[in-house]
Amino acid sequence: ALSKGASLDLPDPILKSIITLDIAKDSPIDERSPKSHQFNGLVDQVSSPVRREIASRSSLGMKTPNNNDQTDVESGRLEKDREKATRSKRGLSLHNKAFLSGLAYCFSSCGMILVNKYVLSSYDFNAGISLMLYQNFVSVVIVSILSYLGVITTEPFTWRLIKVWLPVNIIFVGMLVSSMFSLKYINVAMVTVLKNVTNVITAVGEMYLFNKHHDNRVWAALFLMIISAISGGFTDLTFHAIGYTWQFINCFLTASYSLTLRRVMDTAKQVTKSGDLNEFSMVMLNNSLSLPLGILLMFVFNEVEYLSQTPLLRLPTFWLVMTLSGFLGLAISFTSMWFLHQTGATTYSLVGSLNKIPLSVAGILLFHVPTSLENSASIFFGLLAGVMFARAKMR
Repeated sequence: ALSKGASLDLPDPILKSIITLDIAKDSPIDERSPKSHQFNGLVDQVSSPVRREIASRSSLGMKTPNNNDQTDVESGRLEKDREKATRSKRGLSLHNKAFLSGLAYCFSSCGMILVNKYVLSSYDFNAGISLMLYQNFVSVVIVSILSYLGVITTEPFTWRLIKVWLPVNIIFVGMLVSSMFSLKYINVAMVTVLKNVTNVITAVGEMYLFNKHHDNRVWAALFLMIISAISGGFTDLTFHAIGYTWQFINCFLTASYSLTLRRVMDTAKQVTKSGDLNEFSMVMLNNSLSLPLGILLMFVFNEVEYLSQTPLLRLPTFWLVMTLSGFLGLAISFTSMWFLHQTGATTYSLVGSLNKIPLSVAGILLFHVPTSLENSASIFFGLLAGVMFARAKMR
């Protein structure tokens, strides 16, 4: 085509550009790359008019557009309109799923803590380990039923997998038990503020165990968390030394669980039959292995004698609330996985921090917690520091 069009006496720069564009157009660029689509589109816009001009002059005639060309153009526009409508509907659907999953996660998270507080405080139930044991039993039953029906898939248990997972499961049980004991004595708002200490321990652990360095914004937020926890403790009108001790133990065990879980997960995947370990399998592992440990702790803390004497176990409403707490405990696992899948780790962390604000307000109002201006300011300060920490981690 270029040799035929040489008689057009085009300037040398135009000929060079035509040759360059033709070579680039025919070069084997990966069409799946977005950059190649942009480049090819630019070549078509620039070179096509010139090449059409050369072809038309060399054939000594000009073609007039027929009805078929107009039909093709109209059908192309219709296809583009359909694609735009499909994309908008898809984006709206994803947005709705992310909103619903986030809302479900917030409700289940807040509901679990408030129901546990209601069982332990309002009913004056002095068997936190038994409550944890019953909740985990409910979770095992539900997950087993869903796995049997084929709704979810779980990894079959082997002795090698149990041996690998047992150390992290011991920490998991200690984390749940210490949370029950602290929630028995401390109000919900102060529990949410004191849980910020977990972020401090985790950040230090990441620095020493994984050589992960944090920027100044993260450390500033962590410093504010420590200040809010100390000031909140001093201004807490319902301060209880035993409850605060259990809460700090819970912070240490929670941080240890998150740090240990990263290493154990990689090892556990190597000993499974499928070579993978999904979230449902981890929920099943944690809750199943916690049952014998929970029974052992019931005898250690002498809860068996208490359960044989308490009249609460003869109340249907008490069993209803206990079962509801078990469903909420499992709902946290499912909704957190759903929300994390629909959004991402950064959004999940930020929403988790923001979720503490309505939880703290609900805890104070529902359980009629006496508070002061100083204590309320410390709680708000701690919650704000948690949001700052989540935003700093996002960056």
